[in-house]
Order: sequence, then structure tokens, then C-alpha cells
Amino acid sequence: MVKKGEWVRIHSVVLKAEERTAKIPEDTQKCDLQMWTKGTLQEDAEIGDVVTVKTACGRMEKGTLIEVNPYYTHSYGKFVPEIIEIDKQLREIMFGGDK
Repeated sequence: MVKKGEWVRIHSVVLKAEERTAKIPEDTQKCDLQMWTKGTLQEDAEIGDVVTVKTACGRMEKGTLIEVNPYYTHSYGKFVPEIIEIDKQLREIMFGGDK
């Protein structure tokens, strides 16, 4: 059970593919326009329930509850050794060395 007041992420379909305008690229027309939104849960619920959340700016949005306490999982990628050399070169150019 996810309690009212918890920070959650919801998912909703804003427009079905067939509802989208013909003025967008053909491959985009074939896809639903989807939205993922984070906010404070407005009622107790279970994952998969349709719920309402209040976003950080105060908007009320409705969608399917998909995650509790969402967090960022992106990164800047794996280590690239060339970046160290670029750093050294930039320091030399900008500051005259390791200062």
C-alpha cells in the first residue's frame, strides 16, 4: 500500500497515436504521446492504480501509479580515458598547467 502524501511517479497517455496531428513526422504520428509525472499522492493506492498527484508547482495530474520515491538513474556514461588527456590540455591552455 502506498500512502497518501508519498512522492510518486505516474504515467498517462496524453494523446493516442490516431489522435495526433498530421503535421508531425510520420514515425512520431505512429506513437502515443505519453507523460510521466512526479508528485505527491493524493490518496492511498497500489502500484497500477489510477491516481491523482499534486506536482511540485501545484498542478493536479491523473495517471497510473508506477513508482514510489522515484530518483534519477542517468549518468554521464562510462569512464573515457581520453577525457583525462583533454583535461590536461585544457588546463595547460587556460591556466598554464596543473594550477
